[in-house]
Amino acid sequence: MVRGLYTAYTGMLNQQYRMDTITNNLANSATTGYKKEGATAQSFNEMMITKLRDSSEGFWDRQIGTTTLGVKIGENFTDYTQGSLKATDNTLDIAIAGEGFFEVSFKNKAGEESMKYTRDGSFALTKEGWLVTKDGDFIQGINGNIQLDTQAELEIDTTGRIFENGEVVDQIKLVDFEDYNYLRKYGENFYDPIEGARQKRADASVRQGYLEQSNVNVISEMVELITIARAYEANQKFIQTADDTLSKDVSLGAL
Repeated sequence: MVRGLYTAYTGMLNQQYRMDTITNNLANSATTGYKKEGATAQSFNEMMITKLRDSSEGFWDRQIGTTTLGVKIGENFTDYTQGSLKATDNTLDIAIAGEGFFEVSFKNKAGEESMKYTRDGSFALTKEGWLVTKDGDFIQGINGNIQLDTQAELEIDTTGRIFENGEVVDQIKLVDFEDYNYLRKYGENFYDPIEGARQKRADASVRQGYLEQSNVNVISEMVELITIARAYEANQKFIQTADDTLSKDVSLGAL
């Protein structure tokens, strides 16, 4: 009975973790370029069950099999499936069609700079003409930070080349990775390569005047959320039932 309480507790803990993951997906369903996350679960290692000093066994300890003690939280994974492209007709809105990321020179609060990667192409121009993210981080081109003429007519072709009044001035840098398992989420929309990450040529095209939408399907996430809530309640009810049973056993033992 006590083991059952523990098993139900681990079930509730796992369902809570899955619920947090889906809630985060729903909160970012309108975030440009967001990739949904999922959660895995694992079984605890099997343990031997021993029958201890039972009179029917001559008071000898005897192994009777194996069991697990419940479920444990596994790992989060990211679904990198491309989201739909939405036309915005904004010159500085850029979407990636295919696999790849924009490279961004990111500066944290401590002033430390590093390269991050994103699918969010909602860009802007500063007064000095620097092409930046909505948070002010520099978009990388073939020659580093991209600086443009704020008065020129701007056009970007499918290869990422940037034209000012019909002349090529730079090209947006697209980067891809051989294995996305070596990418770690940083904040809502950035990815940080970890040790072992290997870059490769991005096989993708650029679409000016479009933004990639989140790949979160709100309806399926809501259905999953309901399923999780029911599983959580089932574990909760078992704990209540076991608690009532133990209370009765204690009361009868005291008589």
